[in-house]
Amino acid sequence: MSENDGSQPLRLADEAASPPKRRWAVLAIILVATFMDLLDVSIVAIAIPSIQEDLQATYTSAQWMLAGYSLAFALLLITGGRLGDIAGRKRIFLIGMGGFTVASALCGFATSPEMLVASRVIQGAMAAMMVPQVISTIQVIFPPKERGNAFAIYGGIAGLATISGPLLGGLLLNADLFGSGWRSIFLINLPLGVAAFVAAIAIMPEVRVPLAHTLRLDLVGSFLITVTMLLLMFPLIQGRDLDWPVWALVMMGASVIGLLIFGAHQRARAAKNASPLVPPSLFRKVSFTGGLFVNLAFFAGIVSFFLVFIIYLQAGRGESVLSAALTLLPWSVGIAVASGMGFQLAPKLGRSVLQIGATLMTVAMGGVILTIQMGGADASLWWYVPSMLIGGVGMGLVAPLLVDAVVSDIPHTEAGSASGVLSAIQQAGGALGIALVGLIFFGSVSGGAQSVAESVTPQIRTALEAAGAPGPSIDEATRGFVRCFVDRAEEKDPTAVPASCKEAQSPQQGVPAAVEQAFTKAADDGRADLFNQAMTNAALYNGGIFVLTFLLVFLLPRRINVHAEADAGAPEETPEPAPLS
Repeated sequence: MSENDGSQPLRLADEAASPPKRRWAVLAIILVATFMDLLDVSIVAIAIPSIQEDLQATYTSAQWMLAGYSLAFALLLITGGRLGDIAGRKRIFLIGMGGFTVASALCGFATSPEMLVASRVIQGAMAAMMVPQVISTIQVIFPPKERGNAFAIYGGIAGLATISGPLLGGLLLNADLFGSGWRSIFLINLPLGVAAFVAAIAIMPEVRVPLAHTLRLDLVGSFLITVTMLLLMFPLIQGRDLDWPVWALVMMGASVIGLLIFGAHQRARAAKNASPLVPPSLFRKVSFTGGLFVNLAFFAGIVSFFLVFIIYLQAGRGESVLSAALTLLPWSVGIAVASGMGFQLAPKLGRSVLQIGATLMTVAMGGVILTIQMGGADASLWWYVPSMLIGGVGMGLVAPLLVDAVVSDIPHTEAGSASGVLSAIQQAGGALGIALVGLIFFGSVSGGAQSVAESVTPQIRTALEAAGAPGPSIDEATRGFVRCFVDRAEEKDPTAVPASCKEAQSPQQGVPAAVEQAFTKAADDGRADLFNQAMTNAALYNGGIFVLTFLLVFLLPRRINVHAEADAGAPEETPEPAPLS
């Protein structure tokens, strides 16, 4: 097979072209984009309290610093993927990477909450141009015998980036480089983005789809899918903070209608051979359609678990940002160890590899529950190491192989569109999972606060009685404690102090130290009990989602991965590159 040095455009013929010589260097470049995107999803949440304090941002503004990125990213993913097919993957990747880097600079130098929110929206939109090109480029530039290894590296980096956000965020905030504070979490993207942009210009080949000049962006389809994704994603992202108003549920119902209209429009364009945004032929492939369902469930479980587990460690156990992030480190180790194993096992075990991974992740959820039930708030963080390691190995088996399983049968001419759909489904799954786990986790916190608060008041009564306080004062003090505890549990803004707590915390002259200690210990014990139960319920939900993932794998063909088969020695055609015209 002849190899292209990457300096000339490639034009696909018969679903393949000669691979560029520097394809592994190209992989490193596009993986920088993957790392930057996934890192920015999780790293910003760690810095929100610092941002609020510095920019005097409201809780709503702070939430939109997170939601603005996610919403813009999800809305434009499918269009971004198709643009790669039409205009060239290198060109759209460079637009996305350049825009993402500039938007990161705007975030880092933001002088107001409004500027930061707007910059985050731009950052998410540029990521939607950049990210779909990653999977489609891997699909195109690597021959089948190497593609499995490339996807294994991609999956490992993606998994590590997802978990590394809190750790890197904590390190940057603690380091306070050059006095930059929270701004460093955005400014760190500048050297990475500039280096990747320059390197991509130099060595990344431009892959052209045959007759690409005849393709046109389906503007009506782009509008329909953007509106449909907005109808779905906005209520999923903002529903909990708005107490799930009726209009949010109506929007999600309307998204189903929007999806049906979009599907009918795409079929009509395909019938006219008019370049649909998402070719309906993609959904005739069992591996693609079944894989989308598996991805939806998998991301609903994994994204929501990381969210609530970090909250549990920090809010429930009082761990620092770094301690909470380091608790997830064994998960990263598991991903690194197992990310290539799935491709080695797939030729013999097929889809069972994914089910083994899903089983391990279910076991990990059981381990988290067992650790909480046995040790409670007193359990050392070391107790979580086995569960985290097992979960990481499970994710390492699932994540890289699942991507390859979905796109392995997709023609190169439709790789961008397929990549955009896959990424959009992953985003929708993550948002759906967070919405559901939010109902369970935060519902447990607010719903159980009254009974938990009442269960810890005896130690307050004992301390007050020992101090000689009269009965009515004891009753009033315990009622105030319960009221403050419940109000805090129901407060969505973690930085807000409810009025009942301000009253309870007002200075009291002559209060014995033993009484103050009793109040503090009761609050700590109650918080630990409350969050232990909430995390247990959330882990049960996550375990159930991973069981669902296990079952949905049956939708995939038994032999799911042609790339692994090629790597194992299956015969491979050696196509010749088509001449450039």
